[in-house]
Amino acid sequence: MITTDTQGLTAGEVKIPTQDGEMPAYRAMPAGKRGLDTVLVVQEIFGVHEHIKDVCRRFAKLGFMAVAPELYARQGDPTKYTDIPKLVSEIVTKVPDAQVMADLDAAAAWAQSNGGDRGDLGITGFCWGGRVVWMYAAHNPKLTAGVAWYGPVARAYHAGDKTALEVAAKIKAPILGLYGAADGGIPVDTLDKMRDALKAAGNANCEFMIYPDTPHAFHADYRASYRKGPAEDGWKRAVAWFKSHGVA
Repeated sequence: MITTDTQGLTAGEVKIPTQDGEMPAYRAMPAGKRGLDTVLVVQEIFGVHEHIKDVCRRFAKLGFMAVAPELYARQGDPTKYTDIPKLVSEIVTKVPDAQVMADLDAAAAWAQSNGGDRGDLGITGFCWGGRVVWMYAAHNPKLTAGVAWYGPVARAYHAGDKTALEVAAKIKAPILGLYGAADGGIPVDTLDKMRDALKAAGNANCEFMIYPDTPHAFHADYRASYRKGPAEDGWKRAVAWFKSHGVA
């Protein structure tokens, strides 16, 4: 697993005020700096574990303020689960999009008051969090840019929530989608439909990079699914995407 140190950074746990109390989050930023662009980092189904925290530190080393809110905080601790189906049924399916959107709004507001006060806002996420990137882009018209890593576009997790395909017409921000062609859970034809839906809605600012012979979770360097080539290329593209679209 890749490990990024905290030298030159302010990094660690914080508490973010929400509509109904406080939400824990992990924050990393260049030490002593203000006026930073913010990147919200959205977890996989496994929560804000060390890999997600390391992604925050990677962004901080590049001059961003990165914040990863614990979006399952009300429903339970995903790090306590070893059985994925049980984790999905007991926590993931109980987290509604409305709660997630409000918590991300709270995280963005907190960041703006705590060093990320330049105002430009990016979001990136992985798997469950990759889907959230699309949904947040539809929710927040002020979003500057986003990068979705292998997030399903034709599936919702919480009963009654919409899919990314169903809200594509509301997405105005430039979003980069990073996907693997060998991802059994995200058929390439659904990505084609998402691309077509975005274009039909007049959004010509979204792009997809689909890596051949690449599985789901190819950026997760702590898992067997990790693929060094696509992961490193995707990271370079993600950083360049943010910088070229105003999150710099």
